[in-house]
Amino acid sequence: MTESNFSARLSSLLHFIYPDVDSHILGSQVVEAFWPEDTHRRRQPRKPGNNLWTQNDAVLITYGDSLIDGYHKPLDLMHDFLLNHMKGVVNGVHILPFFPFTSDDGFAVTDYRKVNPQLGEWADITRIGSEFHLMSDLVLNHVSSQGVWFNAYRQGQKPYDKFFFEADPSDDVSMVTRPRTTPLLQEVETAMGTRHVWCTFSHDQIDLDFRNPDVLLEIVRIIRLHIDMGVRIIRLDAVAFLWKELGTNCIHLPQTHAVIQLMRLLMDYATETVILLTETNVPKAENLSYFGRRNEAHVVYNFPLPPLTLHAMMSGSARYLNDWQRTMPPAPLGCAYLNFTASHDGIGMRPAEGLLPPPEIGQIIDTIHEIGGKVSMRSLPGGGEAPYELNCTFFEAMGRTFKGTDDLHFDRFLCSQTIPMSLEGIPAFYIHSMLATPNDLEAVERRGMNRAINRHRWDYPELQEKLADPETIHARVLAALSERLKIRAQQPGFHPNATQFTLNVDDRIFGLWRQSLDRAQSIFALHNVSDETIEIPQADLNLIADESWVDLLSGETIKAGPVEMAPYQCRWITNLV
Repeated sequence: MTESNFSARLSSLLHFIYPDVDSHILGSQVVEAFWPEDTHRRRQPRKPGNNLWTQNDAVLITYGDSLIDGYHKPLDLMHDFLLNHMKGVVNGVHILPFFPFTSDDGFAVTDYRKVNPQLGEWADITRIGSEFHLMSDLVLNHVSSQGVWFNAYRQGQKPYDKFFFEADPSDDVSMVTRPRTTPLLQEVETAMGTRHVWCTFSHDQIDLDFRNPDVLLEIVRIIRLHIDMGVRIIRLDAVAFLWKELGTNCIHLPQTHAVIQLMRLLMDYATETVILLTETNVPKAENLSYFGRRNEAHVVYNFPLPPLTLHAMMSGSARYLNDWQRTMPPAPLGCAYLNFTASHDGIGMRPAEGLLPPPEIGQIIDTIHEIGGKVSMRSLPGGGEAPYELNCTFFEAMGRTFKGTDDLHFDRFLCSQTIPMSLEGIPAFYIHSMLATPNDLEAVERRGMNRAINRHRWDYPELQEKLADPETIHARVLAALSERLKIRAQQPGFHPNATQFTLNVDDRIFGLWRQSLDRAQSIFALHNVSDETIEIPQADLNLIADESWVDLLSGETIKAGPVEMAPYQCRWITNLV
């Protein structure tokens, strides 16, 4: 793509998004916003390929204040934890919204250009970004009702007087897809009179109106700021809801995809290597659409993985996990999946729609309730509710199966976390999974929010004391996961784009064959999701007879005969050590 092609592509996208605006003038404004004076862009775009990531890549997900001590800045404590416990284990860190905010634990941003002073300052962010691939959240669908922009909107100040999406209470919004059950419109008094603003998530989170190109330009300027501060992975939060159009479901609209394509175009020409990650907690086909034609997100979340892994471990059957994985396409060239089981939110159930039968979902919900977890609901178009997410730490969720409790909690959890390490894509781990954090029921009661159950703030001295004792569950889990991640990082067969084939063996086994890009290494990744000992006929694995095969996890040489799998055991059987 030449310089003229860049301008033509940019102009074409802007014309599609804003047909009534001069796309050439707006294009110049976009370029100025992303490449201000004294900066420049690449002459040729970065071509799609498999070189943006390797098997070394793994991400830790954390809040900036997941670790506190009442004295040091939380970002200082996080930096210390990363250096002392995560160096060589992960090389990326997703610090959840670290901006000033009013609610939703950071996702109601008051000022995108500042770091929350209760966490630290930009220098703390850039320091972490100099040692780890840093991911930040671009909360681009909405801002805080108490933020700078919305206060200016209420006062009628330009350009903010047209920054927010308005509707009339008489408008038919019955088709709108909602992740929450609160009323969609909120009445507010402004200098222009009474207005009703759109609130997809909560009344403290007011949706921006991207029909106004000034909104897009301001978001582009913010992206540039964050890149300059060391951010290299930009997570587009709640991006599926970005464009609204009355009479539609207001999710996944063509203009939304065009905005992402515009951002990808800018990243392809940026001198910095910046990856776009879309956060779209929706069923499979809709989620995969955000790869576009290799011209939208570099990376998408593998959202069906958490509920399907949860079901496999609770039921003792990998049937539905296997069925889903067999139908999953490899990521397009230059793209990858982000594999995870837990995040700061709950375990999303929408991606399980059509993959798990309702009775199986019902059993999961019953089991989560028995553990002490919560279930959050969403509104359905036309009325009614359905489960939106399960609120429980993944470690606690592994404490019980459909059969009840047993003494295999640790083994079951370790198996569940090995699965995302084995899959095609980049693995990501929530800090509370790495630390085997229990449900924080006190926080749920105190804060009146289900998601607080999985957002514990550790007293750092207390945590350090627990991690120093190798007998604590926290130290055992961190050590076991760290060891497996270090082993994984040495295997070309676990490159995020290495060949993957789902094995057809026992329903209690989730098995994958991975092959390195140069075809030199094969890995048979086997996961027994049951509490039973299983023997797999070696012929089912197609182990090449003339090769020597070793289990990377146990160090055991695989000899002729059946491969035995203990309850919840995982094996990485390879021909290349």
